Amino acid sequence: MANIKTQIGKDVIESLTLGMYEDSRFIFREYIQNSADQIDKAVEDGLFDTLRDGKIEIEIQPNTEKISITDNATGISKNNVQSILKNIAKSTKDRTKNKGFRGIGRLGGLAYADRLIFETSFKGEDVKTYLIWNAQELKSIINNRSTKEDASKVIDQVTTFKEEKEDKETHYFKVTLEGVKNKTLLDKDDIYDYLTMVAPVPYKKGFFFKDKVYTKAKELDFNIDEYLIYVNRNQVLKSYTMSIYSGDTQNRKKIDEIHDIETYEIRNSSNQLLAWGWYAISNFTKVLPAINTARCLRLRKGNIQIGLEDALSKLFKESRGTKYFFGEVYAVSPELIPNSRRDYFTENKALKEFEKHLKFKFFELHNLYHFSSKVRNSQKKIDDLVDFTKVFEQKSKNGGFTDEKEKADFIEKFEQKKEKAATAEAELKKEKEKISSADTSKSKVFDNVVKAKNKDVSKVKIKDTGKTKFITDDITTLSRKDRKLVSKIFGVVDTVLTPDLASLLKEKIKEELQ
Repeated sequence: MANIKTQIGKDVIESLTLGMYEDSRFIFREYIQNSADQIDKAVEDGLFDTLRDGKIEIEIQPNTEKISITDNATGISKNNVQSILKNIAKSTKDRTKNKGFRGIGRLGGLAYADRLIFETSFKGEDVKTYLIWNAQELKSIINNRSTKEDASKVIDQVTTFKEEKEDKETHYFKVTLEGVKNKTLLDKDDIYDYLTMVAPVPYKKGFFFKDKVYTKAKELDFNIDEYLIYVNRNQVLKSYTMSIYSGDTQNRKKIDEIHDIETYEIRNSSNQLLAWGWYAISNFTKVLPAINTARCLRLRKGNIQIGLEDALSKLFKESRGTKYFFGEVYAVSPELIPNSRRDYFTENKALKEFEKHLKFKFFELHNLYHFSSKVRNSQKKIDDLVDFTKVFEQKSKNGGFTDEKEKADFIEKFEQKKEKAATAEAELKKEKEKISSADTSKSKVFDNVVKAKNKDVSKVKIKDTGKTKFITDDITTLSRKDRKLVSKIFGVVDTVLTPDLASLLKEKIKEELQ
């Protein structure tokens, strides 16, 4: 029986372009990583001295439904434009070295535009070349289920190649999406925020611990690739900050801060470096709210984020665990290869070892934020005692008690709080003794949470001179008998209402009677 010639149907184009990504914003990552590879090549070829000579500029124009991504790197010579930009999954890039290497990501824009235009110029050539994809026609052909076209013929039908004159010294590559209807892609502020965590960019100057990250990278002889990337002329920088907030962009409130960072290494059984990373030390008061754009431990390869913020959540004992931290995991091993969707790595031996050792590290981090919770709860009991003592003395001095019963209740509560504080003090002492000299993370958390000048709980006492001033003492317009009646009324108010409402009502009554 004769061999039948293999044919690839048009639906494969839909799978590799229109149906490739769940999050439309991923197309920016794909074009950025292609530009970054060409900037790397420009440095290798001597066109640039450093990566910082390269520039990637994104322009989003909602009014005209147009998006462009331009780099000033090598560009593509006119003889190679069609073979590189028309062929699918025939990339010649090295998957162990380059950020993009499958030859499919550049077509992601076809899913969201009417036309996808590649424009490029190569240094030394006096032309610029265009390859134009008619995305509308492509979608129409794919959606026509009555025909069974071959994929290659469809691509030839929907693409147009042309040349124009250009300066010989010019070199660039530009991607333009025309007729973009996707509102997410046209939201320049959202795209900017997205790229602050996805793109291979530098840290903000205000993130004071960045030097510790760079020092660790240098120690490991690891280059953190960083590029100059702009969205509508605003430079994109990683969103790591020194503060942790709750609320929203219009009404945010600081709830915690970063005290330090810790770095670590992930090595296989042969002591080969698979990955390394860092995480921020805070008081871990709660899961970081979504307003903190940089929350979670982000997985990176080539300094480009793999997946979304929760890519590593499955390796934590609790899936929410990653949301207690700022931090990054830099994949180093060439065997940790991003999959085609770039939302995780392909399955292999290196990945299994990576996950195994990273789970151990994440279990330490799980224990760390639970340790912080335990320490904070103990410290709170001591703080409550101190605060309660101040309230008692204030009320006693300034006429805050309703009557002798309320004062007696306060004294009883003080003794209860003192007992709880004494237990908490003993627990803190035990926790501190259990911290090993090597566990610097727990030591830092303990020192940040526990007050350095905690007073010995046994020495905390209330100053009761016996000459307590009551709230009715200032109502001089009333007789002693009437003041006692008012005092009883105030006692009922204390019983019925919450402390805040009771205090407010008593003050109002007092003002009326004075």
